[in-house]
Amino acid sequence: MGNKKLIGPITQLLTLDQLPIKGALKDEQLEIVEQAGIVVEGEKILKTGLWTALKTEFLQAELVELKGDFVAIPGLVDCHTHICFGGSRARDFAMRNAGKSYLEIAQAGGGIWDTVTQTRALSLDELAAATAKNANRHLSEGVTTIEVKSGYGLSVEEELKMLRAIQKAKASTPADLVPTCLAAHMKPRDFEGSPTEYLERMANQLFPVLEEEKLSGRIDAFVEKSAFSPEEITPYLEKAKALGFDLTVHADQFTAGGSAVAVELGAKSADHLEASTDTEVKLLAKSDTIAVALPGASIGLGCAFTPARKILDQGGALAIASDWNPGSAPMGDLIAQASILATFEKLSTTEVLAGISFRAAAALGLDDRGKITSGKLADFVLFPTSDYREILYQQGKLKPTMVWKNGKKVG
Repeated sequence: MGNKKLIGPITQLLTLDQLPIKGALKDEQLEIVEQAGIVVEGEKILKTGLWTALKTEFLQAELVELKGDFVAIPGLVDCHTHICFGGSRARDFAMRNAGKSYLEIAQAGGGIWDTVTQTRALSLDELAAATAKNANRHLSEGVTTIEVKSGYGLSVEEELKMLRAIQKAKASTPADLVPTCLAAHMKPRDFEGSPTEYLERMANQLFPVLEEEKLSGRIDAFVEKSAFSPEEITPYLEKAKALGFDLTVHADQFTAGGSAVAVELGAKSADHLEASTDTEVKLLAKSDTIAVALPGASIGLGCAFTPARKILDQGGALAIASDWNPGSAPMGDLIAQASILATFEKLSTTEVLAGISFRAAAALGLDDRGKITSGKLADFVLFPTSDYREILYQQGKLKPTMVWKNGKKVG
């Protein structure tokens, strides 16, 4: 009994148990246990229930007694970030807000290539330290699982540096980092050949090292006019799939087309979707591909939000992620962004919470987290309030008082 912990009393415990992976959710479906406790054994949740009953049942457990009101929700899962990067793009942001076009910003030395240049200039150790710093800020705000993409290296050597830096950063944060290879972010300016030749080089020279060093089990690609067409990217993703990599796609951000590729190839998720029409929404809803809304990019670029309401009403699975990156989504505050998306797309609190917990975990192929229930990882967050609705109501200003990861209090 010595390694069991009993944490409580918790004013409201939101288990998110019994909620489906797909479709719209009403707040009446939310399981709320009042005056609750959580029993943790090792890294996992053993049991949840009423505080008084658990205190009687687990007399030998180490007691972590809370004073005051708390709401517990599952540890947040951010299934789309670019937190491994060098430099800043504050100049881009200012130019964009002053009315400059994407092309004008790129011609002035901005855009993705600016971040590529600044990221390449950092050593592996510097990049690892920057990634860990960003991850720990995210963790302090309740995000216990963080997907992290490469994609600012854009050569075999530099992409490997990024993925090794993400690997190294794991030692400096209690958060789980899930690395994704985004070598197909854009064709680099210093590559002489065609987009297809660039992709072939990445597939032939990068994929084997990813497998050998276990640097990433996930391959991402940006399908867009400024990046790669559906025709160019399909053979690349097919090769990745044949090797056993999970797929995800930057899809329908400015023009439609990427979501069809994602669905056709059975990708775990299609992310962005701001330009998705009813056709793409229906296609995604019928599939097992998770639709990932990235409100941070909409806020950063001043463009439309992902049609989240339509996706849910058609029966699709919707996750919400921060897209934290130096260019289009510098905020990196998952709760703030999710609450803003909720006001524009009229999402229920339950839909938002599902979208940043177990539905986001599903986008990463993880079914061991995202709910506070027996057998799941003991990843949960405590907010200093008596009413769970305050979390989104305060639009990111209400921060967690306690963060638990793998059964340990880490913040």
